[in-house]
Amino acid sequence: MKSVITGSRAVAEAVRCSSPKVIASYPITPQTHITEELAQMVASGDLRAEYVKVESEFGAISCVIGSSAAGVRSFTASSSQGLALMHEPLFAASGMRLPIVMAVANRALSAPINIWNDLQDSISERDTGWIQLYCETNQEAFDTTVQAFSVSENKEVLLPSMVCLDGFYLTHTVEPVDIPKTEEISNFVGEYKPEHAYLDSKRPMTQGSFAYPEYYMQFRKQQETAIQASKEVIRKEDKRFGKEFGRSYPLVEKVEGGTDCILTVGSLVGNARIVAEKEKMSLIKLKCLRPFPADELIKAVDNVERIIVIEKDTSIGLGSGVIASELRSAFYNTSDKPDIYNFIAGLGGRDVTVSDVKSMVARVRSGKADHVEWWM
Repeated sequence: MKSVITGSRAVAEAVRCSSPKVIASYPITPQTHITEELAQMVASGDLRAEYVKVESEFGAISCVIGSSAAGVRSFTASSSQGLALMHEPLFAASGMRLPIVMAVANRALSAPINIWNDLQDSISERDTGWIQLYCETNQEAFDTTVQAFSVSENKEVLLPSMVCLDGFYLTHTVEPVDIPKTEEISNFVGEYKPEHAYLDSKRPMTQGSFAYPEYYMQFRKQQETAIQASKEVIRKEDKRFGKEFGRSYPLVEKVEGGTDCILTVGSLVGNARIVAEKEKMSLIKLKCLRPFPADELIKAVDNVERIIVIEKDTSIGLGSGVIASELRSAFYNTSDKPDIYNFIAGLGGRDVTVSDVKSMVARVRSGKADHVEWWM
């Protein structure tokens, strides 16, 4: 059934249909609507779950680490400074191989204080061992949240996932979203059967214990192996979802159009699609930042000469955006490298319009663009 709803409501509906047993919440703009919706669902009896109100975002992630370690499906959400406050436990969640799903309503980090959208918050947590999936639309936010539970809980993965959606651009705006019947989503996700029942008195187990140097590296390597394996699991779950519901989101989506290409992520893909079509360009939508789909990107740009990467983040001191830097690294050992131009834009919620994207393309094609530019 189609409903015209916000991205926040779309995520909440996906969580409801996936039936987590524990939800932990602490409010922060622009994420608050997600957990408010879930609180109402629990209060009305539409969702049977423990809804835990905690004292901080650190408490929220710590709560779901405990519940997931106890063997039940768990969910939380955050944004910006709240996600930054979770930094330490994010490593613990991944290191303990807990399949938590968290929605991240992307928002700029202070200072100065800013409540509007860019991707700096989640991208700053890219090395914590979480899968990171980015959404273009409210429909994709619903579908990705559902798939995230299936991916994270797969025994080949057992890692937490962030479902990232642009604050305000998606969380607070309405779009038509197709919400299948609850039982259809429930059947897709399935019952959570943990590989490790941590509160099973017949099989006592220690989690997150002390590790000497000779063992610590083995744990970290296992995380790397699992997150690389998640690429194939993400593909399989997306194919299964597409077969059942008619919608699919590849790790790297390419729309063929020419030897010049725009590459971007999140809601900005919408404006990039318009420009790419008008300017006879190819378009690449990056769905997944972690694991980074290097091989898929190299294959996608096989016949591309110039790539214009537009991203709402920066790595201060690196001299470029994170996505462009990782893209360049992917081509390090290849003989045929496309020319990569990086536009850092939209920080702190500054609009990136269709006209802006057209102007970026014009600068590159005229030979006036630097390889890294801040689009002010």
